[in-house]
Amino acid sequence: MVEEKVDEKTAEENQLILFNDDVNTFDWVIVSLMEVCQHTVEQAEQCSLVVHYKGKCSVDSGSVK
Repeated sequence: MVEEKVDEKTAEENQLILFNDDVNTFDWVIVSLMEVCQHTVEQAEQCSLVVHYKGKCSVDSGSVK
């Protein structure tokens, strides 16, 4: 019997990436992250700042349902 070790986290996990743009305001992005991803105000603000300075940020992860 051959066993193959599979990293289930990598195999089953997808990332939701937020990219920077010149259209959406910080306030709109923060409110959207709170509504869509159930982020706290602090999490949403931190993600928006990471996106602003780095260009993108992983805002959520999980399996596709």
